[in-house]
Amino acid sequence: MLHAHGLISDPRGPPTHGSCAGMLRPARAQQMEARAVECGVNGISYKTLSTLIDYVYTSNISVSKDNVVDVITGAKILQIPCAVQAAMDSMSEQITAENCYEILTIVLKDPAAYGLGSRPPSRCGSRPQSPLSVGSLEENHMIYHFNETANDWRPLTAMPEDVNTKGCGICTMYNYLFVAGGIKGYGDKGKVSDKVFCYNPITNRWAEVRPLNQARAQLKLLSMDGYLYAIGGECLFTVEKYDPRMDRWTTVAPLPKGAFAVAHEATTCSGEIYVSGGSLFYRLLKYDPKRDEWQECPYNNSRKKSTDMVALKSFIYRFDVSREQGINVFKYNTIVKMWHDCMSQRLGSHLPFRCAVIGNCIYCVNKSQTLQFVVEEENAYFVEETLRAPLEAKGVLFPFVLTLPEKPERFGAPLPDNPTILPDPEVCELAAL
Repeated sequence: MLHAHGLISDPRGPPTHGSCAGMLRPARAQQMEARAVECGVNGISYKTLSTLIDYVYTSNISVSKDNVVDVITGAKILQIPCAVQAAMDSMSEQITAENCYEILTIVLKDPAAYGLGSRPPSRCGSRPQSPLSVGSLEENHMIYHFNETANDWRPLTAMPEDVNTKGCGICTMYNYLFVAGGIKGYGDKGKVSDKVFCYNPITNRWAEVRPLNQARAQLKLLSMDGYLYAIGGECLFTVEKYDPRMDRWTTVAPLPKGAFAVAHEATTCSGEIYVSGGSLFYRLLKYDPKRDEWQECPYNNSRKKSTDMVALKSFIYRFDVSREQGINVFKYNTIVKMWHDCMSQRLGSHLPFRCAVIGNCIYCVNKSQTLQFVVEEENAYFVEETLRAPLEAKGVLFPFVLTLPEKPERFGAPLPDNPTILPDPEVCELAAL
């Protein structure tokens, strides 16, 4: 039994610095204690409750790498934001060169301890941050992963109903998958979304995080140096950046005049963002985060519509696909700022594809096949043997890279009749959404 008192602090006394204990009134204290007892049934341990109640009484919190996730999760459920901040402050003081990697691993494995900075006031401050529930597989889109040994695509997880796959932007950061924006609904009833969702492959859980400042569809979402960037969208020049430590989106330099980006490609290389294709056609724009400005780069010789663009080392590879010429690959050297013809491939499917990089191999994925474009020191080529495609897929595939648990099949389930696929290559395997 947890013994709790009706009065936590004298309402006539001054608040205790650095905590919310001194700001609690008797009624609020009783509500919080009642909530604590009630939530204990829902999975908060006795030790965690004791730690949080001790904090409310004493303004001191006892956390370590072994209990920080439980304490932060419990504080969020009990709505004690100052306890969350106190736990984070206490852990930051305990970080040393010897244990920093272990603590980082703990943070990245659990969404409860990820992106929990002090949140500024927001129009969406009450938006749920807890993991989302997933309905039946038949009602949800699926993410698939590629099993290289079996040369086959297998289901990894279902996506929550609230995640919009039409016109969304996707990327990975710190082994989390982020899905932002998109269009909710169809036809005249379609509505552009500002929602952002996060998937943790280690726990197989989805969570909703801070929404975009501006609703976007047909945007590009990128990760660079610990930040997310949402670039453009239908009729939009604007760009915004997400800091997961502060859980905040901020506006950065917009795209240059006359360069609103729709159906464009984007990638990062050497700490800078490159955008081309779509409504930008053959233009190549570069964003420098240190100067917070966009610059025009040399044009590509090709005037064809590109299918995707990715970076590998200090080079950007642009893939153009046409029925007449097949696949043309162009390479841009970001150091000397010059384009070169890389190679051509006339055989195989001429359907557009999307790309993801694992090591020195660029995987090119569409509904009919998965190509491997290998980049070596003095040579680049397509592997003759093609890999299978997720044949059940409907619509365009979007590949990305995640590190999955040793046995991702445990998250698997029977394939739905009409899944929407998002391909996702993993460090050891390839996957799709």
